[in-house]
Amino acid sequence: MKLALIQFVTLDGVSQGPGSPDEDTSDGFTRGGWLVPHIDERFVQRTSDWLDLADGLLLGRRTYEAFARDWPRITDPADPFTKRMNALPKYVVSDTLTEATWEPVTVLDGDPIQAVAGLKARPGRELQIHGSSRLGDTLLAAGLVDILRLVVAPTVLRSGRRLVTGAGASSGLRLIGHEATPNGLVILEYETKGEAPQAEYEGVAAFVR
Repeated sequence: MKLALIQFVTLDGVSQGPGSPDEDTSDGFTRGGWLVPHIDERFVQRTSDWLDLADGLLLGRRTYEAFARDWPRITDPADPFTKRMNALPKYVVSDTLTEATWEPVTVLDGDPIQAVAGLKARPGRELQIHGSSRLGDTLLAAGLVDILRLVVAPTVLRSGRRLVTGAGASSGLRLIGHEATPNGLVILEYETKGEAPQAEYEGVAAFVR
């Protein structure tokens, strides 16, 4: 399977609490809910298309517990995500999770790099990380992420947990898709290409034909 990292971020890279003011208030964060004013039909359609590609969800403990609390409670038959989110296999990277009731679920303890590499070796389409920015950052730095999908909100928060913060190797990316929604969200899709390339600028003539 390929590993796809799907994240909602602000223009300054914050990924914390996109869905509501009380979604994630850790470290005193008070600016949650920043994505909601910009959600539109195009965004819903594109994220639904992405979920169609998933053969499993890879989550950290905190995201798993929030999803396990919220998704089973959604009963709107018109919701395009609920049935699939509840039915997909979930893999939770955690050494501390004591209760996992959002079935089907497998808890992956021990070394997360080895555990995820093992999952990727299985046949299938995509294993998708939703939320779980710390886990996503760790796996991106380890070179395990194959696809990076970002939804960038036209917002600058200047506070909150950012998607990419940890140490590790750089990441080279190749843009394979992009679009803007009517409400101003920018949707970007990348393939990872090993470490980020470097070069020395030698003048504009090298780029103009």
